[in-house]
Amino acid sequence: MNILTHLHLAEISKTHLGANLAGNFITAPIDSAPQALRQGLWLNQEINQLCATHELTQELMALFPAQLTSIAADLMFVSFDHYLAYYWEEYHHLPLPEFSQKAYSDLAAFAAQTDEYHPQSCLDIIDNMRSQDWLNAYATPKGIQQALTQRAKGHPHSALFNGADKLLAKMQIETETAFRTFYPQLMAYTRIWSRKTPSDYLPSGSAD
Repeated sequence: MNILTHLHLAEISKTHLGANLAGNFITAPIDSAPQALRQGLWLNQEINQLCATHELTQELMALFPAQLTSIAADLMFVSFDHYLAYYWEEYHHLPLPEFSQKAYSDLAAFAAQTDEYHPQSCLDIIDNMRSQDWLNAYATPKGIQQALTQRAKGHPHSALFNGADKLLAKMQIETETAFRTFYPQLMAYTRIWSRKTPSDYLPSGSAD
């Protein structure tokens, strides 16, 4: 789950920030979700599917040491959030601190409700994200370590994350090149998906 990436893509596609993030935690069917959340949940699935299967991401994950195969996707997502934050001004018109405060406010409103489409596991992430200012921190080495520590929590292979920040530093050329090549494509796909969302998943009043 790449947090900053999902929030950025939600914002540029004008879809629900909370739903785009919560989609990583929700197992209940989209068809039963509140109408306002459906497009964001659907978009989350499309983004995750492309990130998992695209040739560029597959090639990058294959470059990680074989013993880290089980966490290669996690390492890739942390690196992508880092480079998105680092090069933020190239991808969004608002400064990252301003975008972050807007996102935190929107997510706090989303977190005011708890049910199967507002799962506690996601709400806990939102609370920690805001209190520790994760979104701005992603651009720094400390933020990378913080993100890796968070991903290791509850992971069945948590011990593999030890020293992962040093590995990502060594693989900077590979990870940065993959991000800079892949992310503009992902942005384009996201905008297209937002226009081609199945009508049942559009917010009320959005269907033609």
